[in-house]
Amino acid sequence: MSRFRKGLASRVLIMGIVIAFLLTADVARLFYIQIVKGSEYAEKAQSQQLSDKEIEAMRGTIYDSAGNVLAQSATVWTVFLDPSNIKEDDRDKIVDFLAETFEYDEEQKAKLYEKSTAENQYQVVEKDVENRVKETIADFVHENKLSLCIGFEQATKRYYPYGELASSVIGFTGADDQGLEGLEAYYDKELTGTNGRTITAKDSKGNSISDDYETSIAPQDGYSLNLTINTTIQYYLEKELRSTLEEYSAKGCYGVVMNCNTGAVLAMASLPDFDCNNPRKITYDKYIKDIQETEGDEEKALKESEYVQRQWRNFVVSDTYVPGSVFKTFMASAALEEDVVNLDTSYTCTGAIKVDKYIMHCHNHAGHGTENLTQGLENSCNPFFITIGQKLGVHNYFKYFDGFGFTQRTGIDLPGEAAPQYYEEKQYGIVELSSASFGQTNSLTPIQVCTGLCAIANGGKLLKPYIVSEIKDTEGNTVSKTQPTVVRQVISEETSKTVATMMRSVVDNGTGKNGYVAGYNVGGKTGTSTKLGESAEGERNKYIVSFAAIAPSDNPQIAMLIICDEPSVDLGGGAICAPVAAVVIKEAMNELGIEPKYSEDELKDLSIKTPNVIGKALDDAESTLSNAGLKYKVSSRRLITTLSRAAAE
Repeated sequence: MSRFRKGLASRVLIMGIVIAFLLTADVARLFYIQIVKGSEYAEKAQSQQLSDKEIEAMRGTIYDSAGNVLAQSATVWTVFLDPSNIKEDDRDKIVDFLAETFEYDEEQKAKLYEKSTAENQYQVVEKDVENRVKETIADFVHENKLSLCIGFEQATKRYYPYGELASSVIGFTGADDQGLEGLEAYYDKELTGTNGRTITAKDSKGNSISDDYETSIAPQDGYSLNLTINTTIQYYLEKELRSTLEEYSAKGCYGVVMNCNTGAVLAMASLPDFDCNNPRKITYDKYIKDIQETEGDEEKALKESEYVQRQWRNFVVSDTYVPGSVFKTFMASAALEEDVVNLDTSYTCTGAIKVDKYIMHCHNHAGHGTENLTQGLENSCNPFFITIGQKLGVHNYFKYFDGFGFTQRTGIDLPGEAAPQYYEEKQYGIVELSSASFGQTNSLTPIQVCTGLCAIANGGKLLKPYIVSEIKDTEGNTVSKTQPTVVRQVISEETSKTVATMMRSVVDNGTGKNGYVAGYNVGGKTGTSTKLGESAEGERNKYIVSFAAIAPSDNPQIAMLIICDEPSVDLGGGAICAPVAAVVIKEAMNELGIEPKYSEDELKDLSIKTPNVIGKALDDAESTLSNAGLKYKVSSRRLITTLSRAAAE
């Protein structure tokens, strides 16, 4: 018995050890599962038991200055199939209905059928489905009891009601609703809301159980932007720039209109532009023709990509150019402020001037003869302004170059603002100073130049330009409001008024006559600059021409800059850009409620009836106008009637 008992005791001991080992292993396994891997397995269990769907927040709306919607998000839907729940008897019915609804061809229908047989629970049929179409599908689902087969997910889509209007300013969003260009990119954080979510219990097949088990967290929509852009002024600016772009087959036409007393941008355009709803579509006929004539698929694709990127680019902010003779307004301001010249200062232009070992020419090679300061600006006389720059000296020249904001970015609330390219004070010699004095040497952004013009117009204050006036939450409460920011006082009010009067004389008597608008005393300055280093051997020089304007010159409310890049004809800013400015000024004055003040001569002209010459041959039109006693100017293919005023430069 003792031997039996000893054997039994041994077996019991062994079994105890085995049981203890197994219990220890189980405890260890339980510890590993619940403690070490607990979080991971809990998440897996939750993912199998719960459906967690994100609800997209609405992106904030963008409004113009009058409250018109420029960009807005709307609810759209993603339609999807759950192949695991589709019965064979229902498959053809589902595929036929959806194919007909979305107007699929046979190839698309075949792909849809493949999706209906996939071995998973989620196959996207279409995204960005508008509510009208979604409701049609929902009715079909309800009538045929197919709620487990066809599903809907809520999403948002960005709409731009005005299409191309202000596209270079507004920009656009990508597929993930992220801002990619323009204000959409710059204010992406403010416009983007916080997504919500819906959490629902699922059964073993992955289907939602009941609304009783559903938890929702509402999305928080993004803030809205109120812009300074006036859509009427914007429309006329783009209309005239587009006409000029096409007429002169230019590389680009650009413009900006600002409230010179606040820094608010009333209109800004950079053409060729794009439709915000379809930003990859080429809009400029010249580009389309060039792509069509390009041989090779790869070459075509590269060309198309280049042109798409170019039409997205906002030249006014993101590129620099040599301002040319428009810069003479800033030289006149500096020289008058430093008292190195006055209105009686005279100079005799012979058509050229020697600077060091170089001969610098006037655009009038015959010379302008003896002229005073105002006449020098009227005639845009290079030698005269070279002598003014030399009298001013490098130090004072650079003091005002910096004072007008030309050594730094303006800080406008748009993405990609370019830095100016300029000579530092220590880099100037007599040649560099002379060249810079008539607007060559340095490259500035158009927004810098227009901001500088505002300072000339408003009494000498350099302002920070801005394009968003107010940011509001979903309840309409103001989150932030932009106040005009004075950077510095550049010139005195007296100098400001003097130069504004001189600019009016440029339009009344000088190279800017095509910028004349009856009743508004427009001040202006023409500009032409050669794009050095960009012309191949044997090609003519490439030019960029411009016209700067303020109106009304006796009480300025707006400043404007119009630019035409590489026009097909060798005409100056007075012929190409000033007519654009004249139309925009007239419409802007009317939009801003500024009444015209007609002189006696203008009142007489207003009583003259202009014959209708639209559609007539040029010779017939000229004859008709001459017989009516009217003076006119033919500028390329444009016939500009100026009533009793001569428009020749």
